[in-house]
Amino acid sequence: MKLDDYLDRDAVALAHAIASGDVSADVVVDHAIQATETVNPRLNAVVTDNFEAARAHARGPLEGPFAGVPMFVKDTDHVAGLPTRMGSHAMPKAPAAKSSPFVERILRPMGFVLLGKTTMPEFGLTGTTEPLLTGPTRNPWNEAHPPGGSSGGAGALVASGALPISHGNDGGGSIRIPAAYCGLVGLKSSRGRLPGLEGGELVPVDIISQGVLTRSVRDTAAFYEAAEKLHPTSLPAIGRVEGPSRERLRIGFFTRGPEGEVCEPDVVQAVVDAANTLASQGHKVEEIDNPFPAPLIHDFFLFWGYTPFALRLVGRLVMGRGFRFKEVDDWTRGMARFFGRNLLRAPGAIMRLRRSTALAEAVFANHDLLLSPVLTRPPLPLGTLNPTDVFDEVFETLRPIASFTPYQNAMGTPAMSLPVGVSADGLPRAVHVAAPFGMERRLLEIAYEFEQASPWAEHYPRLVTDR
Repeated sequence: MKLDDYLDRDAVALAHAIASGDVSADVVVDHAIQATETVNPRLNAVVTDNFEAARAHARGPLEGPFAGVPMFVKDTDHVAGLPTRMGSHAMPKAPAAKSSPFVERILRPMGFVLLGKTTMPEFGLTGTTEPLLTGPTRNPWNEAHPPGGSSGGAGALVASGALPISHGNDGGGSIRIPAAYCGLVGLKSSRGRLPGLEGGELVPVDIISQGVLTRSVRDTAAFYEAAEKLHPTSLPAIGRVEGPSRERLRIGFFTRGPEGEVCEPDVVQAVVDAANTLASQGHKVEEIDNPFPAPLIHDFFLFWGYTPFALRLVGRLVMGRGFRFKEVDDWTRGMARFFGRNLLRAPGAIMRLRRSTALAEAVFANHDLLLSPVLTRPPLPLGTLNPTDVFDEVFETLRPIASFTPYQNAMGTPAMSLPVGVSADGLPRAVHVAAPFGMERRLLEIAYEFEQASPWAEHYPRLVTDR
């Protein structure tokens, strides 16, 4: 296999080639490392590499549905032998003694070869990837823009072609926002579908879902098919999803935020175009008002400050004796202060967020899927959400932009960011599709329809080679 052959294949195709003996895993991993080393000086998407250990792993016996396929891990999760910095100078530099449950129970048994850790904003607390620890990560579509956040390093590497799939997680849009910025498939799964983030049981509301970012719907579908065999749950089965369903659905679409936030024209047009595409394929599509209650978004943004507030109080107990809250950035410090200023409101906000699981039944009473923007604006320029700027100003910029994605984290329901082409200025366009609890299969089936109706693969940046 030559480098061009590697770049043209998704994770499923690479896994098949390795399993059939057409190519050895060590050759695939070498191509991934070469591609990463080519693009990373421009993108700054890798915080820690594990290349020599990955090469050794690729030469050994490999098992699993993705045996030999290269993968990076977002720096939220421990990988034994590597430090976990979470985008922060405040985190200890010591290597982790053991890997996280997600790495051990899902990624390792699937056969992925782990190349290292990807960049993220400090503690994953914002929608861009510009941490002081590593400096800004850049978007391969246009390096004057970030790749979104918080799974920004993963999004940048996958969109660049360096690898077809990478780990991410989503606590308010952190898979879906990078997917939108980078033109990728980004599925935030139902609560409980996958093993959660280590320590998630200590948080009053479980808002974080693990997952992946990919360039093809097939890769995301294959990942979840494999995952549910490793992590059985009582949720409706996803099974093997290989294309659209014949079932025609009731789909509601809306283009305003919960408080009437107006989206930029190209964002609105992307949703309208997607709605028209679905209607032309026989789905019953209607425009509706935003069905989500505005007060809940305020509860969510307040709760977002819970983690930094707790870290200020008990960070050394949770993160280890080497943790130093005094070294966090201004954004994290500001989120902690914001939560502290509203401490009396916090119990009510947490109670309402915990009860919001019941909201999903009402929201989806008349529709099988909901279609909306991912964000109110196209990808922002670098520096718009700078973590060193005045907190209140950055917060007031971010809050209305990111008002579509947090509801699914609160309710525990699945949602997906899907690419729908490229704008006139050469940046990805995306839409957000949400489903009732446990209905990931429905999302994957509709994603195949979008992929077939509006192929996006030919638009990807070619940073690895100049072909």
